[in-house]
Amino acid sequence: MDGIDTHSQLFESDQAMELVISNLSKRYPNGVQALDSVSMTIPCGMFGLLGPNGAGKSTLMRTLATLQEADSGSVRLGDIDVLNDKKGVRRVLGYLPQEFGVYPRTNAVELLSHFASLKGIPSSQRRGVVDAMLKRVNLYQHRFKAVASYSGGMRQRFGIAQALLGDPKLLIVDEPTAGLDPGERYRFYNLLAEVGESVIVILSTHIVQDVKELCTNMAIIDQGRLLFCGEPAAAEKRLVGKVWQKSVAKTELPSLQTKHQVISTKLVAGRPLVHVLADHNPGDGFEAVEPDLEDVFFATVPRVA
Repeated sequence: MDGIDTHSQLFESDQAMELVISNLSKRYPNGVQALDSVSMTIPCGMFGLLGPNGAGKSTLMRTLATLQEADSGSVRLGDIDVLNDKKGVRRVLGYLPQEFGVYPRTNAVELLSHFASLKGIPSSQRRGVVDAMLKRVNLYQHRFKAVASYSGGMRQRFGIAQALLGDPKLLIVDEPTAGLDPGERYRFYNLLAEVGESVIVILSTHIVQDVKELCTNMAIIDQGRLLFCGEPAAAEKRLVGKVWQKSVAKTELPSLQTKHQVISTKLVAGRPLVHVLADHNPGDGFEAVEPDLEDVFFATVPRVA
């Protein structure tokens, strides 16, 4: 526990805590360049990492969580060298992977107590910490139920509970809302927003709405390359006056896609609503529209439009 207390004091005194990633690269044996000289600085608060499936998000998250090695580059969290001081990172890290297994018949109290012991929380304090954490994530009334029987949202809340054990200063959450219904998603949003007031929370997702709802800073990556890093509002501002929309018949789509830079289409009342990117009004009945984060994403990563 001495090591944990030392790191906690170090970070509490560092009001400008940042995660600094410099020229991070990773190529897999099959030749896939999962990370290609990624550099960015992540401040305290909610940070969204946005990209399509296969963009390199999980590779970056696993590297930051000390679960795999990078080929080159550096990462620093305060005074900790993340790539070379894995024990130091793990003392201040909370991690919720995209999927995590549970023992079939183990209830929440037993399983969270097990995680607490792995985090080095003394047995004399463990039950109090576990009960407090289950109350924080609104699972206390279900504490004696098998975690395997939980709904998707309940299991994700349990995942956050285990990630928050030991008062982490860096929380990594990988694709947390996939498969959750809208009510569970918003409960999960509220919990993450509360946590993000005092620590670095990296939210990796391909769901634009997750970033829009939660994050004050964000990055977009695709095919291992960093395409944008900054505030969501700043990203939207770059497209002001450049996004145009029109409701069309399905038969018109092929022609529009050859004539204009179509960044997205979605069905509204059974008809495709087309957004195109252009510096000037493209005519053909298109009207200006205020850009949102979905427009930013599809304009930045056109292959997923």
